[in-house]
Amino acid sequence: MAVIDVGGRVRQGEELDVQAITEWLIQNGNNVESPVEVTQYSGGASNWTYRLKYANADLILRRPPQGTKAKSAHDMAREYHVQKALAGYYPVVPEMVALCQDESVIGCDFYVMKRIEGIIPRAKMPPELQLTESDIRTLCINMIDKLIELHQVPYTGTELEKLGKGEGYCRRQVEGWDNRYEKAKTINVPSFKYVRNWLNENIPSDSKTCVIHNDWRFDNLILDPENPTEVIGVLDWEMATLGDPLMDLGSALAYWVEDTDNAIFKATRRQPTNLKGMFTRKEVVDYYLEKTGLQPENWTFYEVFGVFRLAVIAQQIYYRYYHKQTNNPAFKDFWVIIHALHIRALKLIGSQKLEANEIAQKYILKFKEIMPK
Repeated sequence: MAVIDVGGRVRQGEELDVQAITEWLIQNGNNVESPVEVTQYSGGASNWTYRLKYANADLILRRPPQGTKAKSAHDMAREYHVQKALAGYYPVVPEMVALCQDESVIGCDFYVMKRIEGIIPRAKMPPELQLTESDIRTLCINMIDKLIELHQVPYTGTELEKLGKGEGYCRRQVEGWDNRYEKAKTINVPSFKYVRNWLNENIPSDSKTCVIHNDWRFDNLILDPENPTEVIGVLDWEMATLGDPLMDLGSALAYWVEDTDNAIFKATRRQPTNLKGMFTRKEVVDYYLEKTGLQPENWTFYEVFGVFRLAVIAQQIYYRYYHKQTNNPAFKDFWVIIHALHIRALKLIGSQKLEANEIAQKYILKFKEIMPK
């Protein structure tokens, strides 16, 4: 296994018109020189990502997929401008090269950025790295610290202030993802009725407002090849906005598969979170809350929301496959994952109720002890 991820063969039906792209780049002041080698990255399930290795430039192109698109999803211009605005405050964003909104070039918007050479930590870490348990723990901490660093980026009075509406984020997210699931449902997935009602009934006030990534995962990070516990790049900014940082954390945990999770989650694991030295989900939360000083009244809400949100994302992708808008075989069994996420959300809600009952019983026993006979 190669340590540096360079992409692979372009998937059938997802080919690029490289000549048109090259001509457009040159017309827009980017003097790229042929020949060009094109590969495609397999990690993403949403936007399509390609490497364009010219004789004198190493670039990455991002474009939306074909087929039905959610109204606010796959916005290439927004993703481009987010990273451009973040560059002065958060140095691990890639350097933007050019944005194309002329659909006559390849039939859709796309943008090009400079490639950051490094290691993308996917489901299996390259064995050549020979990371120890201590190294893995350091990597885990650095990953969470980079999220905390993002949540501290000053946005007031900058272009970043235009990213989102800010206050009321939790409510808007619950209502928005609820509507998205309703529109993307197919006959072979659960309704999530109880989970959706529970989320609507337990919406907290926002803990604070900050820049959030909204898709925080190990496979959206780039690690330093010389020091693979250090994060040198952060990718996939299409869902970045202004919002509650605890929603960002809760959504990140939905992807966090532990060694004790069931077979379905283990089979769909996309990050090396099962390795010895990695935090458990609880340890991630404890570390983040201790370092930021945030004290949520009901953490379970954020975790349940993250699970439901991931189910909606997976269902939107499966919807395209179900309706033959994509033939990517990786999406064929996504409906099974939706069921597994439904069960996980129900268990989280049930655990919270059980914990609340146990606490109540302890208080009742204590009260009986101190009451006069």
